[in-house]
Amino acid sequence: MPLLCKECNGRRFPIAFPEERDALWLCEKCKNFVNIKDEFIREWTEKEIEENRLKLENFNNDVTADKTPEIKRRSGVN
Repeated sequence: MPLLCKECNGRRFPIAFPEERDALWLCEKCKNFVNIKDEFIREWTEKEIEENRLKLENFNNDVTADKTPEIKRRSGVN
């Protein structure tokens, strides 16, 4: 598996593309994709970078920082 990038020795992350029916491995430093055989496929486009940034912002906005309420036990119950 292509876990480490050959160019920068950085970590690669798998990203699934349904239209290609396979996962491509992305190096965020070099901004390129490789397949499972570690062959260069293509570069990360600006459109994909922007979509990824928007998804991350939406996720961060939806996650609450509030603590969950404490569970209260009933007294007198075994």
